[in-house]
Amino acid sequence: MKAKEIRGKEDAEIRFDMENMEKELFDMRFRSLTEGIQNPSKIRLLRRDIARMQTILREREKGIRGQESR
Repeated sequence: MKAKEIRGKEDAEIRFDMENMEKELFDMRFRSLTEGIQNPSKIRLLRRDIARMQTILREREKGIRGQESR
């Protein structure tokens, strides 16, 4: 997910998406240890997307950047 897409969302939407991604990341980590996964790079992408969302939420909290118009 691109930063521009995330910035176009409301805070509640970002938190909801982030929660779902964190659950998916947990499941993927668990599966990778028990049975192996076909695409291990997806774990890295999920971690980066979560970090991107956290950064944007923190920017809004600090007043650095607001929500961009859709």
